[in-house]
Amino acid sequence: MKAETEVKVKYGVWGLICGAIVAMIIGFAWGGWTTSGTTQKMSNEAVLASQAAICVAQFMKDPNHEAKLKEYEAIDSWKRSEFIEKGGWDKMPGQKEAGSSVSRACVAGIDVLIKK
Repeated sequence: MKAETEVKVKYGVWGLICGAIVAMIIGFAWGGWTTSGTTQKMSNEAVLASQAAICVAQFMKDPNHEAKLKEYEAIDSWKRSEFIEKGGWDKMPGQKEAGSSVSRACVAGIDVLIKK
């Protein structure tokens, strides 16, 4: 290989490497690219938010939700998730058990409704 061809190949390869690095930096910083871990976390948060909304709706659809709401307000804030779990509002249709994170998120949603 000629010396000048060798230099061109060397600079071409370094240009490709640097271009790839710059493209990745721009893609992750401003292009909206995410890793699979970040995507999984975002997905889990979205599912939790939708389940919390369903939980709040199930609580409010309860036939005697006015009495339950007064009972809920009388309970200490750290025991409210247990109240939601005992009432079964945190369970999604067709689900036998719900995670504790759903009941905590449901408590947060109900608290927002109470403050309005």
